[in-house]
Amino acid sequence: MAIEFAHSPLITFVAGLVLVVLLLAIWDLPAFVGLAIAAFSVGLINAVFVGDFTLGDAATRTASAFGDNMAGIGIPILMAAIIGKSMLESGAAQRIVRGFQSVVGEDNSDFALWGSSAVLAIPVFFDSVFYLLAPLARSMRARVGKNYTLYIVAVGAGGATAHVFVPPTPGPLAVADQIGASLGLTMLIGVAVAIPSAVTSGLVYGRWINGRLDIPLRDTMGTTTEELKERAKRDTDTLPGIFESALPIVLAVVLVASFTIVDGIGEWYPVLSTITPVVAFIGDKNVALTIAAIAAALTYLRWSNLSRSLWEDELTEALKSGGNIAAITAMGGAFGGMLAVSGIGSYIANGLEGIGIGLLVTAWLIAAIVRIAQGSATAAMLTAAGIMAPMAGQLSVHPAYLVMAIGAGGNICSWYNDSGFWLVKEIGGLTQAETLKTWTVLTTIISVTGLVSAVVFSTILPLA
Repeated sequence: MAIEFAHSPLITFVAGLVLVVLLLAIWDLPAFVGLAIAAFSVGLINAVFVGDFTLGDAATRTASAFGDNMAGIGIPILMAAIIGKSMLESGAAQRIVRGFQSVVGEDNSDFALWGSSAVLAIPVFFDSVFYLLAPLARSMRARVGKNYTLYIVAVGAGGATAHVFVPPTPGPLAVADQIGASLGLTMLIGVAVAIPSAVTSGLVYGRWINGRLDIPLRDTMGTTTEELKERAKRDTDTLPGIFESALPIVLAVVLVASFTIVDGIGEWYPVLSTITPVVAFIGDKNVALTIAAIAAALTYLRWSNLSRSLWEDELTEALKSGGNIAAITAMGGAFGGMLAVSGIGSYIANGLEGIGIGLLVTAWLIAAIVRIAQGSATAAMLTAAGIMAPMAGQLSVHPAYLVMAIGAGGNICSWYNDSGFWLVKEIGGLTQAETLKTWTVLTTIISVTGLVSAVVFSTILPLA
């Protein structure tokens, strides 16, 4: 029986926070087990205090949240495991790394990863970009022999920044629609805000933390560090060509972007409606990454000395590794989902709605606190947008700046209740502490820098 009058959602949030830290950081339980216990426990608290939520719901809705998250990331992570394994072991990732270095120089390898991640994340979801570029960061580290902290931060910062500021990425696209901001100007202002945020978090902070935290290469995604180092020493003429090496990445990006583009301009060009069903299929990230995985796996078979049966065994090992990563990531999302059921998002948003500070800062604060409390950047952004949309008419600047403030707030402090935290940790081969020092900090830097940039630009060029 729920006891609604006695409950503040903050109780659920604090209890969940204490429990997940105790289970994962102090008792050091396996991530999936600790997150499952934490999610079920938060569900039990909801059953006691939240109306229309029963003890049975504590079990079934946790499992459903896990399933919903797995539906979103299961196939992409499994296919990313094949792509990563195949690109690393065929030498394709190493060939791309050498191509980057020939253009920008070995000392500026982080620029290549940072720029690639930022550009690719505009038409493609951040998680897909990280799946594709993490193997390049690992190969870069194997070739250079150092700077893995810098490379992983550069990849994460570029993608995470575009993810919250630049449409047609879904988060800022949905917020712009709710706020009533013109898409074209939102894109231009998004790029302007994204650049200083990405530079500060990916290059400035990346180089600073790289001098203080040396993250070693670890076995992950079915590939050992010894195998990476062996391929880093190969002659270039023993590696796949640059086109064949980059084909899985090109396929994934082009296919996913094809639907984004056709869907976005279809209303102006009705003739495109005839191909919309096709691109809706091949542009789905599950299908696009499957096609990319096939291309990567065939290159692996061509450029290895493995028999077909051994090649199949190696791909199976990659899938086992990917399954573990998918399970951890989905359960992290389920834990965040159970916190959201408590009503913590609306509780915080309503409490801050009438706060006496500027609208841009208010919007950032609402999105930031909701994000920290329940984990999902998109949910935090949409919650803040719903609160702020009726007030958009009071702005003395263009509403696109409000979209930027909301995006910045929604990106802050990715931690245990965010599935993205676990994705970066597991695919990157990081410890929890390393993920907090790199990924969690860089998302916070993006958030603060994004807010400052939005306020400064809106003051200089209000566009109202």
